[in-house]
Amino acid sequence: MMHRTVLLAVLVVALGASVGAQDEQAIAELRERAEAGDAEAQFNLGYAYGRGRGVPQDGPEAVAWYRRAYEQGGTISIQSAQEVGFIYRDGDGVPVDYAEAAAWYRVAAEQGDASSQFNLGFMYYTGQGVPQDDAEAVRWFRLAAKQGNVAAQFNLGVMYSDGRGAPQDVAEAVRWYRLAAEQGNAVAHFYLGVM
Repeated sequence: MMHRTVLLAVLVVALGASVGAQDEQAIAELRERAEAGDAEAQFNLGYAYGRGRGVPQDGPEAVAWYRRAYEQGGTISIQSAQEVGFIYRDGDGVPVDYAEAAAWYRVAAEQGDASSQFNLGFMYYTGQGVPQDDAEAVRWFRLAAKQGNVAAQFNLGVMYSDGRGAPQDVAEAVRWYRLAAEQGNAVAHFYLGVM
């Protein structure tokens, strides 16, 4: 798995650092591999289109390549689902669609991706794309927080401090704020200081 992550990072950096004819050659090679069914190449082509690296930014094209990578399964599937969620949440070349973003975050969250668990929890917290539901927000924040996601740890502290989605529990709030603060979250440090 580490090898795949390093390979992805190298490909993405190579795409971002290339210029002119090198762009065209790198994209052509990547497209050839992607069209042949290489999931990593499909993911990286989605990344290139999503961020405008070596090609013009094109949200629908990014989504199409991420979906193809997603259909292959495995780790690349989780990353692809998360990226599609980001695109729809932020409206990167597509209309903002919170419901679609939440659906894609859920796919990755249910496979254990901490970032997607946090994002899905935040959507429940705000009611974007899903019915507002503090208990569901707490559920997803907790799953992400237990994996060390600092934003989820902080938000879980807020939920316990305010009694939203869980009974108000100062000790539990302090526990989660402390974990977030230990990872450098300055606002968690502040909240600990005023509790």
